[in-house]
Amino acid sequence: MSDLSLQRRQGLALPLLSLPQPRLLALTGLLLVAAAAAVSIGAVPVPLLELVVDRSGVTPLQRMVFTELRLPRVALAGAVGAALALAGACLQGLFRNPLAEPQLIGVSSGAALGAIAMIVFGEALALPEALSPYSLPAAAIVGAVAVTGALYAFASRQGHGGVTTLLLVGIAVNALAGVGIGLFTWLANDGELRSLTFWSLGSFGGTQWETALPAMVLIAAATAWLLPTARRLDLLQLGELEAARLGVCVVALKRRLVFGVAVAVGAGVAVAGIIGFVGLVVPHIARLLGGVHHRYVLPASALLGATLAITADLGARTLVVPAEMPVGLITSAIGAPFFLWLVLRLRR
Repeated sequence: MSDLSLQRRQGLALPLLSLPQPRLLALTGLLLVAAAAAVSIGAVPVPLLELVVDRSGVTPLQRMVFTELRLPRVALAGAVGAALALAGACLQGLFRNPLAEPQLIGVSSGAALGAIAMIVFGEALALPEALSPYSLPAAAIVGAVAVTGALYAFASRQGHGGVTTLLLVGIAVNALAGVGIGLFTWLANDGELRSLTFWSLGSFGGTQWETALPAMVLIAAATAWLLPTARRLDLLQLGELEAARLGVCVVALKRRLVFGVAVAVGAGVAVAGIIGFVGLVVPHIARLLGGVHHRYVLPASALLGATLAITADLGARTLVVPAEMPVGLITSAIGAPFFLWLVLRLRR
């Protein structure tokens, strides 16, 4: 190994040993505060402290609201937010592009297309009842895998053409997915149309443990699959050739990232629909708070993404009581101005 390669390896290894771990603890605390507020606040207030310490002051209605409505909804919102943010951080590292994001480059649209196809044609497939809870996440994952793999193959063939190429490909992918979604919408009946509206706006309404647990298991597995790639993602930022010289199997790393991102995004979209800009905004906030090393960025993005999704869902169900806003509108209202600021900053 040359002296230059050794110096670069050491230069990457030393900062990883001195990462701002207290900031991860602070982000964990922030997530717990957001979750506690989300399960407590609502049309039926739930005194969380009394529920944990002394249950005598908690009514059966409050207990039912907590265990059957609020808790699964908050848990699912946190899992989906963490999945989207972690997927965004991994895609930005994989493409070496700060604008890579599951929705922006079409991964979320591909997952939604697979899920909607299952909604429309699921009855015709006559799947066994034991497989029905997993059919929707599986279809969404297949759609996400197809889009992510095709997108990376095109970007690699074009030599990583930068922001413009990635955005143009993402626009084309979203347009093609929109054609498929429109076709399925035209074929759907009235009951299926209500479900399709759910996908187009994104929501955690009506969450139950039976639907949340399969998605949460898949997201947890994808998170455990993606987090160990942090150091290799740091080396990949030097370029594929240099990363290979430093011992990274680039092809295996690409496949691992593509599969892990597809599972995380597919499971999230299957249960919550398209929730935009979480994967774009959160990784940048994480880098602003604690640096660019992926050993910090990946877990920080997951924690911040969970916090943002839980907070956005809390706002969605409390801002216009008794109605409920789609959570995708709130995340888009946050993410769109940030995206414009990021594009202007990159141009400067």
